[in-house]
Amino acid sequence: MTETLTLGVVGGGLMGSGIAQVAAVAGIDTVVCEVEAAAADRAGALIDKTLARGVERGKLSEADAQAARSRIRVTHHLEKLSERHLIIEAVVESLDAKRAVWSALDRIAAPECVFASNTSSLSIADQAAATSRGDRFVGLHFFSPVPAMPLVEVVRTVTTSDATMTAALAFVAKIGKQAIVARDTPGFVVNLLLVPYMLDAIRAFESGVASVRDIDMGMQLGAGHPTGPLALCDYVGLDTLERVGGVMYEAFKERRYAPPPLLHRMVVSGWLGRKSRQGFYDYRVDPPVPRDFAG
Repeated sequence: MTETLTLGVVGGGLMGSGIAQVAAVAGIDTVVCEVEAAAADRAGALIDKTLARGVERGKLSEADAQAARSRIRVTHHLEKLSERHLIIEAVVESLDAKRAVWSALDRIAAPECVFASNTSSLSIADQAAATSRGDRFVGLHFFSPVPAMPLVEVVRTVTTSDATMTAALAFVAKIGKQAIVARDTPGFVVNLLLVPYMLDAIRAFESGVASVRDIDMGMQLGAGHPTGPLALCDYVGLDTLERVGGVMYEAFKERRYAPPPLLHRMVVSGWLGRKSRQGFYDYRVDPPVPRDFAG
């Protein structure tokens, strides 16, 4: 990648819009692509909202926010990414969906373009196999909320070249994040350790060990965690946690990665955590209150 790096982001949800925002704040010309015009409009509105929030909280000046927004274009035409130097995918955590995106982009993108997946659990090699550029394929796993979280996992698979790793690490540094390097194994570093912890907390509640409040308070006050595990489940999204746990269980066949039955019942009931305003806490009231329901 060149010094005048240009970025494409596929997917304009919370993760994709956050990636676009931090790149634009760092001075990078960025194009965000969504599947349709309405989704592209929502992505643009989300970027406007998060930049405004950054100004309100004193993280950005008004001038810097306006300059960043001027570097972001939102489209629903994949062809607009044809001349990008780096393309990051941030679509739904489905291997079929991601492979379809990469297959289409492989026909459109410039030959030297580097592809990077923001997956939190899926194989980088499985995605790279949908393209003709395995040497220019890498994982860049950001954490939510992207503007606030300092870490990016840079994931190398068997085909990733040294040049691609160098470019990926340079990009992470340019946007002001800290990189750690992980191998292409399900969950990488953070979720390999974090997902079993969250699932164990659900199992503890499910089996009656303690209430939601006391499980979370126990880990906050007893282990120094800033957020309790059940509140963290709600923040991540219970549907996302179930999908990631399922991927990791299929890979390792270890019970600690298996989504508990209670988690599934909550997901199919539409209790997805903060995003649906109901989960282990009730977010329809302020402040949210723990819910000690029958599992």
